[in-house]
Amino acid sequence: MQKIELEVVALTHSVTSSHNYAVILGEVNGDRKLPVVIGGFEAQAIAVAMEKMIPNRPLTHDLFKNTLDSFGIVLKEVIINNLLDGIFYAQLICWDGNQEIVIDSRTSDSIAMAVRFDCPIFTMESIMQEAGMLLDPEEEKKISIEQKAKKSKKTKTFADYSVDELNEMLAEVLEKEDYERAAKIRDEINKRSSN
Repeated sequence: MQKIELEVVALTHSVTSSHNYAVILGEVNGDRKLPVVIGGFEAQAIAVAMEKMIPNRPLTHDLFKNTLDSFGIVLKEVIINNLLDGIFYAQLICWDGNQEIVIDSRTSDSIAMAVRFDCPIFTMESIMQEAGMLLDPEEEKKISIEQKAKKSKKTKTFADYSVDELNEMLAEVLEKEDYERAAKIRDEINKRSSN
């Protein structure tokens, strides 16, 4: 059973459902991509961790990580180990200092945990053969352009506010636990402070 290492390449709206997102996992030593459709909450949980945001109160995945940390359990790796009827299945491979512990997990939750623990994500060659895809250069370019467009919208959306106003807005959206908007505001603040 050959394992293929993956990394999070993009987080985007799903083309199949307007209320879902897709996390695109790319082969570390290859060109294939594995798109996984996830819900909005899970997309937000992954985005918060990727952006290194610290919410006022821990999100569910942060709570789970804190619990594992408190008991000295380390998440060694995530394995997307099965694909049945279009649904991916995953496992968290943990280590408690004495033994390996395998925990079944939804794939979206596994990815959210992997980002928090900075651990590798793997899948099986058979899954990549069944669900992996090679994006043609135009599709790759489209994902890149969409990401750039989102960044430019962030700048236009908040460009008219002062840094003090942005900080107030940031506090308000964090209080409401709107982490997606908070990430956009924080990006604008960071952009200005680096100038």
